[in-house]
Amino acid sequence: MNPFDGFGSPRHDGAEEVADGGDSRCPWARFSSWLECVCVVTFDLELGQAIELVYPQDVKLTEKEKTSICYLSFPDSYSGCLGDTQFSFRLRQSVGRRASKLRDDIYNRDAPVTLQRETAHFFGYVYFRQVKDVSVKRGYFQKSLVLVSRLPYTHLFHSLLQIIAPEFFEKLEPCLEAVCNEIDQWLSPVPGLTLNLPVMGVVLQVCPPGVFSSLISPVLLRCFQSVLIHLQMLWELMLLGEPVVVMAPSPTVSSETVLALVSSISPMKFCCDFRPYFTIHDSEFREYTTRTQAPPNVVLGVTNPYFIKTFQNWPHIVRLGEIRMTGDLPKQVKVKKLSKLKTLDTKPGNLLFVSHLQGIQRKRPPEVQSAILRRHLLELTQSFIIPLERYMASLMPLQRSVTPWKTPPQIRPFSQDEFMSTLDHTGPQLTSMLKGDWMGLYRKFFRSPNFDGWYRQRHKEMTQKLESLHLEVVCEADLLGWTKDKSEVEIVDLILKLREKSIKARRQQLQVKDGVLDKLDSFIDSIIRSLPEDLGFSCPDSPFNTKVDVIQILLVCQIKDLLSVK
Repeated sequence: MNPFDGFGSPRHDGAEEVADGGDSRCPWARFSSWLECVCVVTFDLELGQAIELVYPQDVKLTEKEKTSICYLSFPDSYSGCLGDTQFSFRLRQSVGRRASKLRDDIYNRDAPVTLQRETAHFFGYVYFRQVKDVSVKRGYFQKSLVLVSRLPYTHLFHSLLQIIAPEFFEKLEPCLEAVCNEIDQWLSPVPGLTLNLPVMGVVLQVCPPGVFSSLISPVLLRCFQSVLIHLQMLWELMLLGEPVVVMAPSPTVSSETVLALVSSISPMKFCCDFRPYFTIHDSEFREYTTRTQAPPNVVLGVTNPYFIKTFQNWPHIVRLGEIRMTGDLPKQVKVKKLSKLKTLDTKPGNLLFVSHLQGIQRKRPPEVQSAILRRHLLELTQSFIIPLERYMASLMPLQRSVTPWKTPPQIRPFSQDEFMSTLDHTGPQLTSMLKGDWMGLYRKFFRSPNFDGWYRQRHKEMTQKLESLHLEVVCEADLLGWTKDKSEVEIVDLILKLREKSIKARRQQLQVKDGVLDKLDSFIDSIIRSLPEDLGFSCPDSPFNTKVDVIQILLVCQIKDLLSVK
């Protein structure tokens, strides 16, 4: 049997770039590994919010993306934000936009799933300034500096804004150009590697325990303080991907809370949509506010009182502080309380609340309080996910079943019933102090986008592991010996499939032992050299007549591969 029967042709959907993004042939390569662009949004008396500047200037934003950035970069007038305000938003990229797939794949392979680079959305990190200015017709200076990125580095980018924004508002475009050129000298982000990032005379240090461990660790406690007694219920809502609206008095509170909620199930990735700051001008406004169908699986952060009435039928609403009421809207609107969705005992949440109050009385530092909160959420998620990981590992074929003369064995399908039968002996009750209907929680989880996302990711990782193991055992086999009693057609077929295997492994950045791919290339060369100069195929329609033909076909395939990834 041919050891590569069943393997299809490799996909041609990546872009070949150097891993560190520092290819001198690609302008702004290192900059683009951190940021998509920097935008300056101002208020125009005739146009309203308008983009004043985009840098680098050759960045292509669609009109829809520009409009979304304009509206999302200013607080609602109801927020009454004076002075400097920082917040975040997230918007959907326009269809057809292409990123560097190879660079994204390499980074996302090594990054925690909660910090992987976005492929279909942009994050916006905003520094908004509104101050009185008699030289302006409206009497106020209003401008936002916005960092647009695919990376969820909230703490890092807001720290960067605190350094550059005050200087920018004084010196404007020349300052921005200098900063962007400095960022273009940074090494690309590498999960687990400490990086020193110089900007405007200050060095930002990015290290594994910092930005790569949490989206919003510095403000976690601040977000949950007023709803701490409901924390466990909120965790369940996030785990199950339930529709949730966060009504907040400002975009700062709104965005911090939404980001804290979706990161509460870390290290599991939140696979539903989420919008830290959502306005009535958002391009998905109609999609998310329709009453003709059930609310979508999304977490929205809002500040406009209009949404109180619009979202009154949503199942889960969290109201923080008092949203300012103006106009004809009713001053008192009954907001739905948190759903009675909970399946677990809430006593631990109450105990956490008591512990928090004791911490305040003892003047425990906020950093310590936040660390306690993060540890509680981490232990809760780990207790839930460990049985899933253990069962998933049992679906993996044994390593000894991977042989060079057969296609890799298949991963067994996930059986919900079989998994449930394991919980009595390996369930979360063994590691968590929580009591309740764990099985009911798992059944709901199986119907959520988060399970689908988790399963797809784990299945992909396991499939790639099998591919790597198969590649290694193939390279240990006596391939030259296998060819001795085979026809020339079979040998040429083997050469082509070996080459497909090599391309696929490199494109997917498979984790294989050192030297394996070089050994595979050496096998291909050796097999080609073993072919006779005149292959002498008995089939008159065969395209292969000489050894040169085989090499030429391989070269043509290689050229096609190179062209396909440009």
